Amino acid sequence: MSKKKPKKPSSTIARNKRATFDFTLTDRFEAGLVLDGWEVKSLRAGKAELVDSYVLLKNGEAFLLGAHINPLLSASTHVIADPSRTRKLLLHRQEIARIFRATQQKGFTCVATALYWKGHRVKCEIALGKGKQAHDKRASEKDKDWQREKARTLRHSADG
Repeated sequence: MSKKKPKKPSSTIARNKRATFDFTLTDRFEAGLVLDGWEVKSLRAGKAELVDSYVLLKNGEAFLLGAHINPLLSASTHVIADPSRTRKLLLHRQEIARIFRATQQKGFTCVATALYWKGHRVKCEIALGKGKQAHDKRASEKDKDWQREKARTLRHSADG
């Protein structure tokens, strides 16, 4: 009998599924995140949401706005915790310039798509996106449904 290896836990902390629904995402970047101690403890417990988060570029720096990290009651007893404070993103100067040029074009924005662990550090995946119209959203939903149906029929035909 062969031993099964235990599955490694997922390194993803939070994912912004709404961003892929509302935007056509093009370029993706990995950014470091400046956090307080209580925020890291909350992220280890999985208490983060990225639903309405976006990236603001100001004075050659990038900031994450709208990300919500719920404080743990036991971890932040002596600190007044602001769950939705503005957090600085750590990017290379060339990446910031590239994002800035892209967001100056009409219809482009920069959104946070995921928070994840990379080693012992927290990283934030950000992406450039162009807003989808209502008919684009319907078309992408049809494509997803078709891919799901196609996979289902292939699976059933392989079984029988």
